[in-house]
Amino acid sequence: MKTKLASAIGVLFCIGLPGFAHRLDEYLQAAMISISKERVQVAMRLVPGVAVLPTILANIDTNRDGVISIAERRTYARQVLRDLSLTIDGHALQPKLVSFGFPTLDDMKQGLGEIHIEFTADLPRGGDNRKIILQNRHQSRIAAYLVNCLVPRDPDIHVLAQHRNQNQSVYELDYAQVDVASGALASRWWSLRTSLGNLGGFVSMFRLGMRHIAEGTDHLLFLLALLLPAPLFAFGSRWDGFASLRHGVRQILRVVTAFTVGHSITLALAGLGVVLLPSRPIEVLIAVSILVSSIHALRPIFPGREPVIAACFGLVHGLAFAATLGLLGLGMWARLANIFAFNVGIEAMQLIVVAAAMPSLVLLSRTRAYPLLRVGGALFSGGVSIGWIAERLLNLPGLVDDVVDGIAHQAVWIAGVLFVVSIVFWSVGKLNRKQSNILKQLPGQPIEVSVQPF
Repeated sequence: MKTKLASAIGVLFCIGLPGFAHRLDEYLQAAMISISKERVQVAMRLVPGVAVLPTILANIDTNRDGVISIAERRTYARQVLRDLSLTIDGHALQPKLVSFGFPTLDDMKQGLGEIHIEFTADLPRGGDNRKIILQNRHQSRIAAYLVNCLVPRDPDIHVLAQHRNQNQSVYELDYAQVDVASGALASRWWSLRTSLGNLGGFVSMFRLGMRHIAEGTDHLLFLLALLLPAPLFAFGSRWDGFASLRHGVRQILRVVTAFTVGHSITLALAGLGVVLLPSRPIEVLIAVSILVSSIHALRPIFPGREPVIAACFGLVHGLAFAATLGLLGLGMWARLANIFAFNVGIEAMQLIVVAAAMPSLVLLSRTRAYPLLRVGGALFSGGVSIGWIAERLLNLPGLVDDVVDGIAHQAVWIAGVLFVVSIVFWSVGKLNRKQSNILKQLPGQPIEVSVQPF
């Protein structure tokens, strides 16, 4: 992750495509974009699957002689370029073919052959904030598109955001550039100002933070497991008795705030390169944090100190959040702004999750049904955490991830059903208490008299 190529996830295209051996029914078209102040360069790798190869060969070997001549290769490369649309700030660019390479027919028939095409386009002068749009329409009926951008070598060029449509046939790259003559200090200040002031870049990182939490089921499972006993009091080695509504809400907010403080600290430190740890131990520790919070939800092991535990384990979770920022290959000053936007996105999604879960937890905690939810939730999260620990320690297939992700996709329905159930149980409990109070106040009720022997 330290190299710029890895930061841009260029490994996917530069060394990862051989893993797509023996492709079958699609025409994979991967494009890697590199930008400088004067030009944009695009390297394409096209891999036809064996099932669609006849269609591709019909466009390449136009004379049907079974041999792909140099002229036919050049003609096809130019055809690919004609099927592309490349613009900068809304102005069309004229791509220039730089090189092309074709595999043998035998490799192509096995789904192993890769066609290499490189082209460049000169960039006109423009403003500080620029947008490049690449649209690929080549063989769209059978194509599978991939697009990414290399981290610019020029330190005065800063990638702000990347946007793709669903199948990546349309790719948008927002970036900013400064004048070298302005000096290093001005360049850094401009980079920071642009990152903070550019709404598109902020929104992009904000959304990334939200998505990271929404897709980070382990982070959410830890938080939810720690919230399960929040509305309760601990008596000895068991949970018993309902806390007041005010206490329950306050405890939930304290846990969430402590978790936020914890992961914000390590997110900033790791994002700035102060703390660097391998990802495997971090992922294992996250699973351990879920197991600990699950055991605590069953039997109180640190009653009243949930915010402290949330903050401590939040430090570990923050390291995992920072790994996502590390993939973006951002410079120091750009990271400051993007860490802020990313963290705001994380907090926004956490608040959404807590806001969705808190009413149900508080209402159900006032009923006799809550132990079922607490114990059931703790057993589920504990079992999942044990599975994650085993998978991450032994590098096993992610079967637990598949199960949890499947459940997470139904999160909205689950939250809705849980809220309805909580309303029903709370209403029934309130009605029973009201009826009990009425019966106690009715006249003529038999009075129990206890007679003590002399």
